[in-house]
Amino acid sequence: MKGVFGGILLGVGILIAGASGICTVGAMFMGGSAQEALSMAPMVLAFGGIPFAIGAALVYVGRMLLREAKSESEGE
Repeated sequence: MKGVFGGILLGVGILIAGASGICTVGAMFMGGSAQEALSMAPMVLAFGGIPFAIGAALVYVGRMLLREAKSESEGE
């Protein structure tokens, strides 16, 4: 059961982190110049960084659960 739940968390985390990461990079470079992109960085990171952090945390927890399930199945 840990393996299934870990796999689900890993998949959802990858989707959330990937989508928010791509959107963050896209929003940063929508402006014309590099100076405009740097001036938008705090706002973009505030809105895009939180979902990315949540997605990264889900990936970490899912990977941890998968490793625990693998070590438990090898021990039996």
